[in-house]
Amino acid sequence: MTPRASIVIPVYNEGAAIIACLERLIESVTTECEILVVFDTPDDSTREPGEDFARAHPVVKPTLNTYGRGPAHAIRYGIDHSSAPVVVVTMADGSDDATQIDAMIRLVERGVAIAVASRYMAGGSQLGAPFVKSLMSRLAGLSLCWFARVGTHDATSSFKAYDRGFVQRVGIESDAGFEIAIELVAKARRHRLPVAEIPTIWLERTTGESNFKVVKWLPRYLHWYRYAFGRRIS
Repeated sequence: MTPRASIVIPVYNEGAAIIACLERLIESVTTECEILVVFDTPDDSTREPGEDFARAHPVVKPTLNTYGRGPAHAIRYGIDHSSAPVVVVTMADGSDDATQIDAMIRLVERGVAIAVASRYMAGGSQLGAPFVKSLMSRLAGLSLCWFARVGTHDATSSFKAYDRGFVQRVGIESDAGFEIAIELVAKARRHRLPVAEIPTIWLERTTGESNFKVVKWLPRYLHWYRYAFGRRIS
């Protein structure tokens, strides 16, 4: 049977820490789903524990990304190779609240192009993030909400559910980091498609190191930030 949702997790050398992430998803998500754990190289340390876990949980699918290295390629590969009409992107580091995935899936099934787990709307919060990274993300999210009317206070959040048909229509151009999140929100706004959000509490990871590269990826974020203010596409 085709699952109702596909959950895509881009990973990079998470090792055995991926098990805790997968256990939370299995425990928390009640919607019929598949879980794609997407790694860039065959020797990624996430692969072996992911494959061991998948033997006991067939919904988990360790997946080798062949589009190129980096989160953007891994997420695009996961979406392209998903089988469900709704795709949820979440991180492997425990920062996202897996219990909210069911609600996000239902929002997309009701007709929104993107459902966002928002840190910056009423009821949401972000705990433990580095100050500069948090400030830049908050300013970008709130200004896009207030002035570009993108439909969410948190366009930069990677924790989102997407209508897979929408993503296929508009395409993904991001080729480096997590700027794919703001790219698709900007495209939804330009194409006059609805975006919805629910509040979330985001927690900074407690194990491993973050792969978020603020300086390297900033120009790409700025490109899609400016794009969101462009004319609507009929």
